[in-house]
Amino acid sequence: MDERGRAEGGVTVGRAAAEIGVSVRTLHHWDELGVAIPSGRTNSGYRSYLPVDIARLRRVVLLRDLGVPLARIPTLLSAPAAERRAELTQRRRELADTIARLEAVVRSVDRLLEADEVGVLIPEDEREAVFGDDWNPTMAETARARWGDSAQWAEYAERSATRTPDDWRVLIGPMRDLVDELAEAERAGVAAGSATADTLAERHRAALSEYFHCTPSMHVIIGRLALTEPGMADTYDRIEPGLAAWLSHVIDENARNHGVDPETAVWE
Repeated sequence: MDERGRAEGGVTVGRAAAEIGVSVRTLHHWDELGVAIPSGRTNSGYRSYLPVDIARLRRVVLLRDLGVPLARIPTLLSAPAAERRAELTQRRRELADTIARLEAVVRSVDRLLEADEVGVLIPEDEREAVFGDDWNPTMAETARARWGDSAQWAEYAERSATRTPDDWRVLIGPMRDLVDELAEAERAGVAAGSATADTLAERHRAALSEYFHCTPSMHVIIGRLALTEPGMADTYDRIEPGLAAWLSHVIDENARNHGVDPETAVWE
């Protein structure tokens, strides 16, 4: 077939670009680099892409998408079949690994979004077994309504998204033991500001910091909530009458030791 006949079977650079899903500028660049040179000519002398060129372009796009460097593509296209298969096999393996990593990221994002919405990612029928009889299913909803736009809720959700029921048990057990110790200290008349009370206050703050970073100033605010929030106050006072008020006082005095005036404490 003569040059003119070949040209009649070709397409313009714009049509070729549209067919394979790249820009005209990209095809010009590939032409300049010798990656994919159009072999046809129009009647006006402009280059055109023949079917064989389009087929090569599709292979170039595939290899580029697989991560093969552009400079290597011409050599690879002309290499023996065994070499091409080996390259494709390796690239496919890498692509599969990337897909697996991205799927794991998607699952992590899904869990984070769910944790941001509901707080605790434990099936409903398992929550009481993990948190005990005092589990309040509305607690997370109430907390999100109040703190959902805060950095602390975001931190809480991030940590919650990675926690299993066993992880929660590891957190809840020591906190229950600590609350029992707080109750014993109140019954024993331990004074706020004493070394014993300050140690207990710091342990309480450290336990809260497992959920989000809790500064001494923030601890004061939480202590006030333990005193004023009906749900929180009732939880403490069921264990020992007056425990919520005693704990708030202990936290205030411990905060003073960290240079925080409880009267001007802020949520940081």
